[in-house]
Amino acid sequence: MGTLSIPAADVHRLLDDSTRPTIGSYQRAFADLAATHRGRPAADIVPLLRAAADTALLGFTGADLAEQADAISRGTRYELRVRVTGR
Repeated sequence: MGTLSIPAADVHRLLDDSTRPTIGSYQRAFADLAATHRGRPAADIVPLLRAAADTALLGFTGADLAEQADAISRGTRYELRVRVTGR
């Protein structure tokens, strides 16, 4: 389980925001990978998650991305704790 701190103004980078439908979120990228990469090696998924995190300007650690990739590979849920900061 990972933990991420993110400013309130940047939550749209992590979660889908219906008021910004043209901006892709990390949540959407993760869901797309989960739907298409189940059963593939986690090592193949990590760079795709890294690219999505970099695009969304999110600071996931390598360990966080490895855990997420493992969950996608195994088809299991991944729990992310998010701390939203003031700005």
